[in-house]
Amino acid sequence: MIDMHAHWKPGELVDALRARVKEPRIVRNDDGIEVLKSGRMGEEPLDKAFDGVDAHLARMDRQGVEMSVLSLLGSFCWIEAQPPEVAVPLCRRVNDGFSAICQKHPGRFAAYAALPLTDMSAAAAELERALALPGMIGAQLPGNYFLTRKDAEAVRPLLEVANRHHAALLIHHGPRPGDMFPKVTGDTDNARRRNGTLDMQASLSAVMVTLSLTDLLEPYPDLSIQVHNLGGNIPFEIERMDHRCLLDTPDEELPSSRFRKSKVLVDCNSFGPRAIEAAVNLYGADRIVCGTDGSAFGVDWTRKALADAQIGEEARQQILHGNAAAMMARTRKDLQQQRVAA
Repeated sequence: MIDMHAHWKPGELVDALRARVKEPRIVRNDDGIEVLKSGRMGEEPLDKAFDGVDAHLARMDRQGVEMSVLSLLGSFCWIEAQPPEVAVPLCRRVNDGFSAICQKHPGRFAAYAALPLTDMSAAAAELERALALPGMIGAQLPGNYFLTRKDAEAVRPLLEVANRHHAALLIHHGPRPGDMFPKVTGDTDNARRRNGTLDMQASLSAVMVTLSLTDLLEPYPDLSIQVHNLGGNIPFEIERMDHRCLLDTPDEELPSSRFRKSKVLVDCNSFGPRAIEAAVNLYGADRIVCGTDGSAFGVDWTRKALADAQIGEEARQQILHGNAAAMMARTRKDLQQQRVAA
């Protein structure tokens, strides 16, 4: 398995979290023990609040994960929304840490960079810098930048850099700096279900419509894009979308046809066998990669979902390994060489 959606909690941010005056932040609890306080995540002791490479590698070995592609966990993405004078050094620290992990363990890790998104020029410069670091294949961007084609205009400088370097972008559900997020407040019934599934999946569907049903990506033929969670609800909504197209705009190419022609990759994080079958039917097995969120539970869930999905062994192996290997061969030849050497 190559895990293309493995979130990471970087210890490089300990000092920055101690200096913060609002959550997420590190404080001492009533027992005098330092804990990471992070809103709905509650409190975590520091020995559990950050990821360790040795423990992660041991878990990868136990579960048969050949490579993990690391990206910043959402609750740590606050660094990207700070003023540039704060965000730039913090993002550099995280990206340098990612690259150090990749260098120390050739062939086992790659990474998506974090970017200082309050200044798009600074973000483009950091992407340029990060892509020169060993192991970095691109960057993670918040999905709210792609809810509409108009929204996506803001990130053209990043699309241009990534395309020039044959790099990849992981578009992950999340806010732009300044966006209200999450949309559903904690005092709403079923807030976790509403935010973590209903809003997330609807937002990712909108992202896929922007990427696949507009001409946004036409100037960037060498850019690879990955959207998580099967690209939202599109595999289930496509028949309805085609039906509306035939009624409303019968001369227009069917959305299902345009989605099948799109080169956007989706990962299968968090979904079960029936959803994976629907996604293979719509996108094709060559457009789906593995994703687990980087947890032991996530790996077990994804492996079982793929084992139970009625998609055939060739498609299963494409999703587990082949598509991600091909993507990274296009993206960074040095990573392919590391994998062969390892």
